[in-house]
Amino acid sequence: MDDDNSTRSLSRALREIVAAGSPGDRLPSVRALQDAHGVSPLTVQSVVRELSAEGLVVARPGSGTFIARALAPHALADTSWQQAALGGHTPHDISNTLALFTKPAAGVIRLTGGYLDESLVPTAALSASMNRALRRPGTWGRSPLEGSESLRQWFAREIGGVDASNVIVTSGGQAALSIAIRALTRPGEAIVLESPSYTGAISISRSYGLDVAPVPVDDRGMRTDLLAGILERTNARVVLTQPLFANPTGTTMAAERRAELMRIAERYSVFVIEDDYAHDLAIERGAPASLASNDPHGHVVHIRSLTKPIAAGLRVAALTAKGAAYSRLRSAKSLEDFYVAGPLQEAAADFVNSPAWTTHRRRVSAELGVRRDALVASLVDKLPELAITVRPRGGMHVWARLPDGFDDVTVTAAALAEGVAVTAGRAWFPAEPDGGHLRLTYGETPALEIPEGVDRLARAIAGLRG
Repeated sequence: MDDDNSTRSLSRALREIVAAGSPGDRLPSVRALQDAHGVSPLTVQSVVRELSAEGLVVARPGSGTFIARALAPHALADTSWQQAALGGHTPHDISNTLALFTKPAAGVIRLTGGYLDESLVPTAALSASMNRALRRPGTWGRSPLEGSESLRQWFAREIGGVDASNVIVTSGGQAALSIAIRALTRPGEAIVLESPSYTGAISISRSYGLDVAPVPVDDRGMRTDLLAGILERTNARVVLTQPLFANPTGTTMAAERRAELMRIAERYSVFVIEDDYAHDLAIERGAPASLASNDPHGHVVHIRSLTKPIAAGLRVAALTAKGAAYSRLRSAKSLEDFYVAGPLQEAAADFVNSPAWTTHRRRVSAELGVRRDALVASLVDKLPELAITVRPRGGMHVWARLPDGFDDVTVTAAALAEGVAVTAGRAWFPAEPDGGHLRLTYGETPALEIPEGVDRLARAIAGLRG
């Protein structure tokens, strides 16, 4: 079997041939490259496809592979007319959300992000599921708008309290969140968000012209004792919550507050969007059931994603509702993209219905526990002045309050200069932050690197102290 070194060696050799040659020159044959580099035909084809995708070579069936002609550079266009056409309205700044996808420079320890790192992605099992999916008849055809029946049935069983007819398959949790907010509100209305709350939900709400009404959270979740007053002042019809392992705080909503939230939803006839993004990222047993599983009157619109617990590239989630709300969500979904790609749905259904899913969940749970413990222990040991809001029982994030006088943006910049990437907490507040906070993520960082990352953060904070 070819290894990564032989593949990289072949790639370097072909790139050198391209750099030294002229457009139209023919590359050595597949057989010649096999013999020269000791690789298989599949490896040669893979490397050639890579160079072709970069525009360096062009393959001509029956003739061979040739060095491509360089594309003429495009002249800079005059797009100044767009300023007048777009007008003076400035869109909501989503730079904080986009920054979470930026890969740090080499040598920087990453205590930020929001997905599992490559070492935890079940690549072999996912590839096997995709291969099986591609062999099924009809995989490349049109899927039902609501999603594949097998995947909807699996989500319904997992969520509880709903059946497959209540489920819509979407292209990831972010898409589900956007559809739900847009379908259940009108521009100019208020929406209630937890404070702090998922920055993507804040951005979506503001981009749809909604008035964001924050409700504070503490170590037991949403302050439901304040919720009724907020609903009466704002006339909001939608409350959005992450009751399990919330991002960024890691909190799990207490049982009595869950019950109170549902009583308020019934009393004021409001929808509760339950973003259950981290359901499959539990570290400790005993996580409470979803709000949707005990919602006979259809107040809860539930979101459950496979992206976070499996792989960033598996953009598959469920959006669940009952009654007229389901019809409205289905219509809104159909305007977005009609349906999720059939091969992706079939591969997801195959994976979650296989033994590999149970094995993967156990592995992720154990590894996240090791990483969480490494981060919390290092913070307690080296940065005891950082107040940890809660030791999360699942998810990927630890929420830490900075000492008085420290600015989260300044600390974040100083930390990056020391070689560790952390996230400033202010982006997670729908209104003014109640102090300086950092969101520290352990899901994308091997446990052995975490203590060194905290060391670097400690040096950054010490340096700001002077």
